[in-house]
Amino acid sequence: QVQLVESGGGSVQAGGSLRLSCAASGSISVLTPMGWYRQAPGKQRELVARIWSGGSTIIADSVKGRFTISTDNAKNTMYLQMNSLKPEDTAVYYCVAFGVEINWGQGTQVTVSS
Repeated sequence: QVQLVESGGGSVQAGGSLRLSCAASGSISVLTPMGWYRQAPGKQRELVARIWSGGSTIIADSVKGRFTISTDNAKNTMYLQMNSLKPEDTAVYYCVAFGVEINWGQGTQVTVSS
């Protein structure tokens, strides 16, 4: 079974940046498409960004222009670069791989203070 381990979360002030990493136990090329989702307290889990093996991406309107998704196939790692963070970005962020079967990471907390 594929294991996905997120890291890079933390607390930051509004306007700051964080980079989340999702390290996969298998080859990224097999696991894609992959994506980042987030879930804020009392809200449903929502799509943040998704990436396909050819490099195509979709980014949620709420983070477009601020967040970037990418992969490093050599490191079997997916990233989410988050800039100009806002308090409403506060959530637990999860990485997910849809390739052969759906696999979720354990999540990493991102807290943005005003």
